[in-house]
Amino acid sequence: MCCVTAMLDGMAVADAQNYPSQPVRIVTGGPGGALDLTARLLAQGIAGSLGQQLIIENRISAGGALAVQAVIKAKPDGYTLLVYGGNIWLFQFMADNVPWDTIRDLAPITLVIRSPSVLLVHPTLPVKSVAALVALARNRPGELNEAGIGSGNATHMASELFKTMAKINIVRVPYKGGGPALNALIGGEVQLTFSVTGAALPHVKSGRLRALAITSAQPSPLMPGLATVAASGLPGYDAESLYAMFAPANTPAAIINRLNQETVRFLMLPDVKEKFLAAGLEPAGGTPEQLLATIKSDMAKWGKLIRDAGIRE
Repeated sequence: MCCVTAMLDGMAVADAQNYPSQPVRIVTGGPGGALDLTARLLAQGIAGSLGQQLIIENRISAGGALAVQAVIKAKPDGYTLLVYGGNIWLFQFMADNVPWDTIRDLAPITLVIRSPSVLLVHPTLPVKSVAALVALARNRPGELNEAGIGSGNATHMASELFKTMAKINIVRVPYKGGGPALNALIGGEVQLTFSVTGAALPHVKSGRLRALAITSAQPSPLMPGLATVAASGLPGYDAESLYAMFAPANTPAAIINRLNQETVRFLMLPDVKEKFLAAGLEPAGGTPEQLLATIKSDMAKWGKLIRDAGIRE
């Protein structure tokens, strides 16, 4: 038995040393968005150092179901990878009978992107800080309206965490996409919204909207000089969209480490950071172990909020 195990281990090491010897497939979400851009920049950026082409495969489905299942069913040899957002490990809290377990079925490679949201208000609203907004909402429960986008996404979660921590009642008005939500706020149909930074920045610079705070735990280069929600009246507040890279479970450690090293090296290049920041995204990086810890922490934090708020996909 030990001889067979040693032989299999030797084969795995040999495969890792020759990796990659053919094109690598990166499965991700739908085309055209920030997730797709992230996957494509990664594919272009690490293809040279890996010595192979990386091919993007877009899969559109609720919670990333099609993308995740395509990867977990693939051979664990490093030739099928997943680049996806945090909804793949939170989907189990929003839907029934989710056919995967992120921790069991996927091997973490690295956290790729952090993307905070920004809290915006209409300029006519008489508040210039988070503390002032909270005070106003408490004095006028159920009277302030917020433009909401979809269900269970990063801006929705940021909003629910804000209302829960601040103990305020704000009415969420649904809109079909970030553009319509921002237009509704600009037009005065609603008083506030949580938005991705890239879409918000032009309207903040023009004065059409007022940015109160960034949702990350630390100040962000995406909105220089803007205070965090945590530092503006809600200590401990932290809400970001996360994109990560995975391989199928049981992919050899040597392959995981190679992919981690090449991806993190690419993310840390100054010109690459500039490209991501211009798209409203912050390069992250880190070890597979750090990504796993982040996922477990995320599931504990957001799982409770999703259940308490009754969020369903």
